[in-house]
Amino acid sequence: MEKTFSADSANVKLTQYSHGAGCGCKISPKVLNSILAQCKTEFPDPLLLVGNSTLDDAAVYDIGNNQVIISTTDFFMPIVDDPYDFGGIAAVNAISDIFAMGGRPLMAVAILCWPVNTLSAEIAGQVIEGAKQACARAGIAIAGGHSIDGPEPIFGLAVTGIAEKDQIRLNCTATLGCELFLTKPLGIGILSTAQKKGILKEQDRQTARNLMLTINQMGQELGKLAEVKAMTDVTGFGLLGHLIEMCEGSGLSAEIVPERVPVLANIEFYLENKAFPGGTFRNFDSYGHKVVAMTDNQKHLLCDPQTSGGLLVAVTPEGKSRFLEIAATYGLAIESFGVLKQKGAYVVDFGPQ
Repeated sequence: MEKTFSADSANVKLTQYSHGAGCGCKISPKVLNSILAQCKTEFPDPLLLVGNSTLDDAAVYDIGNNQVIISTTDFFMPIVDDPYDFGGIAAVNAISDIFAMGGRPLMAVAILCWPVNTLSAEIAGQVIEGAKQACARAGIAIAGGHSIDGPEPIFGLAVTGIAEKDQIRLNCTATLGCELFLTKPLGIGILSTAQKKGILKEQDRQTARNLMLTINQMGQELGKLAEVKAMTDVTGFGLLGHLIEMCEGSGLSAEIVPERVPVLANIEFYLENKAFPGGTFRNFDSYGHKVVAMTDNQKHLLCDPQTSGGLLVAVTPEGKSRFLEIAATYGLAIESFGVLKQKGAYVVDFGPQ
């Protein structure tokens, strides 16, 4: 659907109205762990197959007949200035949690916080429209939602999905020898910071926009591949944060080759201009001690908070060729950037180039 804007909505720059951007707004892993440690009450429900304990992308509930319901929510402040694109990116990011579990989304409800005295209702409507169009591309509707008046614009979705029980993929079930793949390049947090600094080139803005609007639909198909042992999407904790969760949950370590990790083109320019989001340093402060010594550029890329990032997939060597065939049908030509090994001194170590 073609976007239509009034002069008011066309000229607005949403990122100027928020202190953070996209998944870079997430509370750091260390602080989040401290918050969750205060929560002692648990309701024992044998049908709740996946809850908080595995740090997974979504909750999973057994409804019988080998069927499970998947439930997730995700919301954040603007990562782009365009209201329509902000809504679309937020929607794709939330839906990704369902695909990262190997499931199929069914429907969504919207979450909107809007500074009604600062930004017009028309602009909020463009956010919702962008989200509706993104949901339509994923084959679902926005079935309702809730809104409040607040000091900063925030938008996201709660999404419900479904899957066969044996197709659910967790982030903590990887096995020794699995190879590691990432389906989208890193650098979104760096480019979003460059936008705030006013140095983002138009070509790179379009690249980032298109990447964040790309749906991780491949995850539903990967859930059917037995050789895919673990899967998660890479968002605010950066590649290293989500890889550490996968390793620690699986009782393993990872040996990666940083030079093989996919990154966005032209990223060196923004590294040289120090376009580093605050979330990078919060991430490193939370888990940097679990990783072998890194160069500054490695830290800035591997800890970079992603918004609507790619899938991090652990695949057995026997399943590699089939995995790559599936990836190719989605236009992806990717290579393994690491392998899972016995637990070592570091959760993530670097192997030879």
